[in-house]
Amino acid sequence: MEKRERDWREKLHEIIYEADTPAGKNFDIVLLILILSSLVVVMIESVEEYRVEYHGIINIVEWIITILFSIEYILRIITVKKPFRYIFSFYGLIDLVSTIPKYLSFFFGGANVLIAVRILRLLRVFRILKLARFIGESNMLKQAIKASRAKISVFLLAVLSIAVILGTVMYLVEGPEAGFTSIPTSIYWTIVTLTTVGYGDIAPQTSLGQFIASVVMILGYGIIAVPTGIVTSELTRKEKDLRTNTQSCRHCGNENHLNGAKYCHECGEHLH
Repeated sequence: MEKRERDWREKLHEIIYEADTPAGKNFDIVLLILILSSLVVVMIESVEEYRVEYHGIINIVEWIITILFSIEYILRIITVKKPFRYIFSFYGLIDLVSTIPKYLSFFFGGANVLIAVRILRLLRVFRILKLARFIGESNMLKQAIKASRAKISVFLLAVLSIAVILGTVMYLVEGPEAGFTSIPTSIYWTIVTLTTVGYGDIAPQTSLGQFIASVVMILGYGIIAVPTGIVTSELTRKEKDLRTNTQSCRHCGNENHLNGAKYCHECGEHLH
């Protein structure tokens, strides 16, 4: 009896937490459909005329989605050996927060509370980010970004230094008369220009200031390409060394095990 109970929990864990099997992939697809459906309902509900006209239908659909999310949340808890580790993990908290808003509407009233509840519902979109870890390419991208973090940090520090220097120069060249009332304000203008956003709330008036602005704009185009090049280089290297799968340890919840691994590299638990 105990073995049979362990077997169904292991099979359910494999379906819910992993995506190497047809059942696991189908579960992910259904979950993704629920997420997108929930977001569509939230967006429709934010339109007043639709909310008034289709209130009954929206409420029914919301309850169906909430109940399905609740069942999924409970199944995730009972299929792991350390439930509290999942409950207080990042994705566990996201699952909880994305499930409780509808239930909270029973106990709290008032327009302000309902608005807060609707905002909490939007956190369900984080489930899509959780699904992304089941795709091999997403694991490769995550590893490439992690490997690039030192280079990107140095690059961002260099950009920040450039922004401070050029902002200070623009403050000295233009002055308060042109809207550059302080060095922080001038740095803000430099960052906006450097990133090619260009709000237009502050603009240089002198010829020298306009020349510096032109240099900042051209520099901005080159700067945008640098992080992309760094990550792409790491992606090319990681692509040749992608050997992980979607196995998830029932004992500690660790993921990204090597293909063919029989035991968890974190706690030593036997894998399927």
